Amino acid sequence: MPRPATARKPRASSQARIAVILAAARELLAEQGVAGLSIYSVAERAAIPPSSVYHFFASVPALLEALTADIHAAFRASLQAPVAHAELDAWRDLSRIVERRMLAIYAEDAAARQLILAQHGLAEVTQADRQHDIELGQLMQALFQRHFVLPPLPEDVDVFALAMELGDRVYARSVQLHGQISPRLAEEGMRVFDAYLGLYLPPCLPKRAQPLLPD
Repeated sequence: MPRPATARKPRASSQARIAVILAAARELLAEQGVAGLSIYSVAERAAIPPSSVYHFFASVPALLEALTADIHAAFRASLQAPVAHAELDAWRDLSRIVERRMLAIYAEDAAARQLILAQHGLAEVTQADRQHDIELGQLMQALFQRHFVLPPLPEDVDVFALAMELGDRVYARSVQLHGQISPRLAEEGMRVFDAYLGLYLPPCLPKRAQPLLPD
C-alpha cells in the first residue's frame, strides 16, 4: 500500500535563511517601526537578494504574520515555564507572575512592542495576534487550573484571553505615549488584568494541595 503523504519540514538551509530574514525584520521593526519595513529593506539588512525573501514571504504582511508567531512563541514559553506552587497564596500571586513574565518580554523585545502594542493598521497582523491570544488564553487558563480550583467559566467568552488583551490595551497606551511600557502603566495594566479576572474568580480561590500535572 502507498504510504500516506506527510508535510515536509523546511530543510535546515531554508530554516537558517528564514531565521536570518526574521532577525533582519526584527531589527528594522525595533529601529523604524512597521512603516520602515519592506521586502527590499529586509533583504538589504539581511544581506541577501530580495528574491530570497520573496521565496519565503510573498508580502510584508506575510512576513509580519510569521514574526508575530515567533514573538508569541516567547509568550507561550513564559506560560509553560515552571511556577513554584508553594509560593502561591492566592490566584493574584499567579496572575502577577504571569504578567511580569510577559512585561519582561515586551521590555526586552522592541519588535514585540512595535508589532503587538503599536498602532500599525495591518488587519492581517491584528487577526493573527488575536488568534495567538486565544491560544495563550487557553494556556493561561490551564496554568491557573493547575494550581487552583477554578469556578465554572462562560463558554462564549475567552475570559483569560480577554483579560490579557485588556491589559495589552494599557501597555499599548504607554508605548504610544512613552515609546515603552512605563513602570506606572505596567502596574495599571496588571490591575486591569486582575480586575477583569476578578469578575469571574472569587478573591479566595481554593488552592490545590499539589499542582496538577500538565497535559
